[in-house]
Amino acid sequence: MREAWMSETSIKSEVDFEANGKQSGFLRLPHSVHRSAYGWIPIPMTSIKNGEGPTLVIMAGNHGDEYEGQIAISNLALTLEPGDILGRLILLPMVNAPAGEAGSHTSPIDNGNLNRLFPGNASGCPTEMIAHYIEEVVMPLADYSVDLHSGGSSLFYPPTLLRGQGHSAEETEALISLQEAFDLPYAWVFTSGGGRNSTARTAMGAANRKGVINVMAELGGGGEVTPDILKRTERGLRRIMHSLGMLPDYVPDQAQGTRELNAKGSVYAYAAGLFEPLKSIGEDVAEGELVGLIHHPDTPEAEPDRITSPYAGIALCRRAMAQVVRGDAVYQIASDAEPHRDQE
Repeated sequence: MREAWMSETSIKSEVDFEANGKQSGFLRLPHSVHRSAYGWIPIPMTSIKNGEGPTLVIMAGNHGDEYEGQIAISNLALTLEPGDILGRLILLPMVNAPAGEAGSHTSPIDNGNLNRLFPGNASGCPTEMIAHYIEEVVMPLADYSVDLHSGGSSLFYPPTLLRGQGHSAEETEALISLQEAFDLPYAWVFTSGGGRNSTARTAMGAANRKGVINVMAELGGGGEVTPDILKRTERGLRRIMHSLGMLPDYVPDQAQGTRELNAKGSVYAYAAGLFEPLKSIGEDVAEGELVGLIHHPDTPEAEPDRITSPYAGIALCRRAMAQVVRGDAVYQIASDAEPHRDQE
């Protein structure tokens, strides 16, 4: 009996997922603390349901310092009405609400990194409880899901879709369709993992385990909102909905095309100091090439440490913060994707 009780969520939804129409409310996450013995943490959400069609879950704020997705989803919740869509749209603009309110990558309550805690724990810390609810309650409702991220405070990405390669011809076709609809400049295509046997501790892993066709996106970063990236995000989400038959009156503009990449690895700082990047995002990088310097203004006569890339490819993301310590990632390097066997 104890194991059965522990597997059941104690998060309560103010929104009826099965009801037609538009509803906004909160997921109530119980949180008993000194100032509020019977309190709960509010996690905002909106459900819009009308007619026959697929269920699409769009969420952001998995990390609280990633902003384009939070704004884009809020704008969808504000502007879309039931008559605009076919199917069901579940919007979670700030899924790790404590982190979002603090503007922090992780939760200030338990230091939890939501995207490292799936499948979660129904009776664990607040962040584990959120992960459990998303995986065990929300994802089983979905046919498709989109998880919106950015580089957060420490990194900056160009608009980049992330997806698996698919474990059947049908799944591969569906993932490519979402990629083409989102129409971001880059797509990071994973070379392994995914599927119902996924062991990933991420929201993508949760979706894969529940059989949901899903993609993720990295959209800017550096602790700021980039107007062009926000515009591309909102455009891409509406294009995805249209491609799924959920936004029938929307007229998409012409696709701009996506460059598919495979990640090679990250480049790290091996000293503390101030990071000077020598490569721009999207710029070619050769193996062994000098890509950055670490300066030591506390010891002005000291030579800067040199950072070289162990990989050849392009700079897919770059550190946004100048201060570094040993172990900080300063670049991620990727190269053009090789065809998957299901795509050849």
